[in-house]
Amino acid sequence: MDDPSRENEELKKRLMELTAEAAHNETIMRRTQARELTLLRADSLAQLLRTTVDGLRESYSLDAVSVALLDPQHEIRHLLLAGGERPEEFKQIFFVDSLIGLAPQLAVLHKPWLGPFVGADHHLLFPGALNLKSTALVPLPRKDRATGALCFGSSDPTRFTRHHGTDFLAHMGAVAAVCIENAVNRARLLRAGITDFLTGWHNRRYLQQRLKEELARAQRRGGSIACLMIDIDRFKGINDGYGHLAGDNALQEVAHRVEAQIRSMDTAARFGGDELAILLPEASAVEAATLAERIRDVIATVPFSLTEQIERNLTVSVGVAAVSPGRHETDLKAVADRLLADADAALYRAKAMGRNRVQVGAG
Repeated sequence: MDDPSRENEELKKRLMELTAEAAHNETIMRRTQARELTLLRADSLAQLLRTTVDGLRESYSLDAVSVALLDPQHEIRHLLLAGGERPEEFKQIFFVDSLIGLAPQLAVLHKPWLGPFVGADHHLLFPGALNLKSTALVPLPRKDRATGALCFGSSDPTRFTRHHGTDFLAHMGAVAAVCIENAVNRARLLRAGITDFLTGWHNRRYLQQRLKEELARAQRRGGSIACLMIDIDRFKGINDGYGHLAGDNALQEVAHRVEAQIRSMDTAARFGGDELAILLPEASAVEAATLAERIRDVIATVPFSLTEQIERNLTVSVGVAAVSPGRHETDLKAVADRLLADADAALYRAKAMGRNRVQVGAG
């Protein structure tokens, strides 16, 4: 074959390669745009997180996808809990105080990092994943810093290498970061309507909604749910004797001490005035009574600073009730009302019997 013919064949071959590469890039671009639209349309923080993990893994045929999110104040986890979700059920989402401990590259991740999967460096990012050969770590940038990272793993050693372009990955990380920030802000606004401003706990409206959800869960699993009603003894005397600011301080400190005793899966709410309620999923009356006694003790043992000059000992009375909704129960609202009424009745019996005590309801 003469030189012009050889050159012509090489040009044709190169043109075919470029055409194939262009088609491949167009496919990636369409897939990326579709995935970005899905992220932007997510209705809630929980849906967004699930869509990010499952959607990206499916769209790009990846063997493993995880997301690391900076959450040093546990705010994202609290917002998920407020929405009826359990953070621990998001297996591929890591809520961390710092990115450094997950992988060495995350400490200085300003742009996507692509390279070989190294077990010693990357195993924490992909727990349970096997035979990974390459990985991509994509920052979630907000205000000149990474607020987290998208982590992709592949069994193909050539899938992510330092020779690949990273522009579309960087763009995806930026879009995901904005979507997460927007979802967190929406969750904050939603929580503002169901949160008591003084204690920072949920309000009665949220408690009743959450109670129906937890009863449905208990019914499906054949489990039980317990409720504590907590009332500060002689609270009116604090307000009358030392002023409402002292009463507010007392209520806030009681809430703080109670919160230190309960689990992350429990729901704490200000039921009204100085009455507080705690929902305890997967707890029996006996287990709830044990917790109630512990709460009563931590309140009574250490004096409260009502003002800078005044310290007083306070006590609480606690009513306990529990229920195991059977399969035959069709009106869960009635079950919820009965549980709250039983706990409230037990609370008033505790007060009638001398206060500073725990009383278990007949139910």
